[in-house]
Amino acid sequence: MAHEGNMKKLHIIGGGLAGSEAAWQAARRGIHVVIHEMRNENRKTFAHETDTLAELVCSNSFRNDDHTCSAIGLLHEEMRRCGSIIMKCADENKVPAGGALAMDRHGFSAAVQAALEAHPNIEIVREEIDELPSSDFGYVIVATGPLTSEKMAESILKVTGEDHLSFFDAIAPIVHKDSINFDVAWMQSRYDKGEGKDYVNCPMSEAQYYDFIDALLEADKTEFKDWEKNSPRPNSLPVMEKSKEEFVPYFDGCLPIEVMAERGKDTLAFGPMKPVGLTNPHNSTERPFGVVQLRQDNKLGTLYNIVGFQTKMKYGAQEKVFRTIPGLEKAKFARLGGIHRNTFINSPVLLDESLRLKKAPHIRFAGQVTGVEGYVESAASGLMAGRFAAAEILGDELAAPPLTTALGALLNHVTDGHMVRELSERELRKKTFQPMNINFGLFPPFEKKVKKKERKVAYCTRGLEDLKSWV
Repeated sequence: MAHEGNMKKLHIIGGGLAGSEAAWQAARRGIHVVIHEMRNENRKTFAHETDTLAELVCSNSFRNDDHTCSAIGLLHEEMRRCGSIIMKCADENKVPAGGALAMDRHGFSAAVQAALEAHPNIEIVREEIDELPSSDFGYVIVATGPLTSEKMAESILKVTGEDHLSFFDAIAPIVHKDSINFDVAWMQSRYDKGEGKDYVNCPMSEAQYYDFIDALLEADKTEFKDWEKNSPRPNSLPVMEKSKEEFVPYFDGCLPIEVMAERGKDTLAFGPMKPVGLTNPHNSTERPFGVVQLRQDNKLGTLYNIVGFQTKMKYGAQEKVFRTIPGLEKAKFARLGGIHRNTFINSPVLLDESLRLKKAPHIRFAGQVTGVEGYVESAASGLMAGRFAAAEILGDELAAPPLTTALGALLNHVTDGHMVRELSERELRKKTFQPMNINFGLFPPFEKKVKKKERKVAYCTRGLEDLKSWV
């Protein structure tokens, strides 16, 4: 039986985007929230650079911000209408990025932390909690993220009896703008979207492109540790057919650039390096064979990250290979790329419709550890977990968001959206659960037929209308 004093509190383990958003949502409803964050001025992780809450690690972009025809844009808007602190701070620290929402990463994290520190109902404790708390601890949200500590992962396995799944995310390098050669590079957004000059573009001829691909494939790569090599791979995650690392799972939306190159030498030319929608002012008569784009990373405009260039190359190889890119011959790197392991649980089996752990219902999970993929999706799950927990503590009932909303579609995927409810637990365990970004494939179909070219707009219109009752 939980102690009475603890029943009025909500403990959140992890101060990332999900934990921060969960804390904000619960605190706004009068709940006393304690955030337990393991990072401090003396302790970081191998992926984090600071001890600031809600630190952006892999990218500084929340992707497409158009809520009229984009699933992720719809999720942005739904969160804004739910009073999201993550979206508020993102909007306040926005940097040019065409149709995407990108932020000054340090300004964003500092703003989130300042808001949480200033809230009278929120307490931040710098300490590690390395196992799932008992019910005596009170209500808990576990938002430990993809870098869940080994001890906490072991505790989750012990309580749930599950084998957790893992995959890998990669990090892109960041370049100082004043080291870019603008006699070769130029500023332009594809098809002149946004302000029209939101990206730095570095053009490659056909010969330069294939030389670059060869260099990528030959470069020294990071060696995986034994425990990483043995990571279980969901059947639906990509398998690298011709790689020496067939056993290593990656998330398809965040592949290292050299892994993409292994899939075919032209893969990048049709992916992050596609030359469409751009005109080189230094050579308007010849279309580049490939283009490397860099996106503004801070408000000052002094740092730019190389878009889509997540990598597991060793540091020395990165500097050598990336300086072969025209315009980056003398590039100075504020940060080089890297790779880290993600951990997530078998949420459809383990969690109920309000993200509670079925075997220990005083505990909820939120963030990437639930199997959502992406900054915004992680924060969105935190938003829902925070609201669900607050309602339970206050003795209220809060239904799940409508399935027709982006929030509801994402929650439905995490809890049992790709399962059939009538299946037994044994049958459920045979199913493959994989991380997922928000996309229109998660939304229920329309009752009446809608023309294909009108569906995206219709999904967004329906979602925002149906959200009103839940907000």
